[in-house]
Amino acid sequence: PDTCFELSKISNIVAIKEASGDISQITKIRQLCDDDFNIYSGNDDQIIPILSIGGIGVISVLSNVVPNFVHDMVFDYLNGNIYDALNKELVALPFINSLFCDVNPIPLKYVMSKIDFDFGIPRLPLIEASSKSKKLIDDELAKFLKNISQWKRLLSF
Repeated sequence: PDTCFELSKISNIVAIKEASGDISQITKIRQLCDDDFNIYSGNDDQIIPILSIGGIGVISVLSNVVPNFVHDMVFDYLNGNIYDALNKELVALPFINSLFCDVNPIPLKYVMSKIDFDFGIPRLPLIEASSKSKKLIDDELAKFLKNISQWKRLLSF
């Protein structure tokens, strides 16, 4: 937080992608830095908590799969529909966790290939998702899509 505070004084440093997972640290950054120093969630499983302490958005893995869903979640929160935003995050959480069952971007490349964005096998040193990871991702994707309405619209860019 102290380093962020010092960096926030530099005119062309205007934001941080906060992916430490430490809400206390993020809260301290918000406390120390002026309102014109923006905080973005760098963790899809902490979008709503970070928005609640003054974050303004997310740099997201999930949004590669369901961009409109993530957009709607953030805008629901920012427009005061906190319950709807929180519900979206809670519904997405098991799928979000599956996207991190292996080294990023291995699971993401796999799920993108499932929705017709075939990026092929990751280049070394990354490898293809394991059978166990694929099953977990497939199961969680199916549950997630079952739980959200208008999922085809949510998959569009």
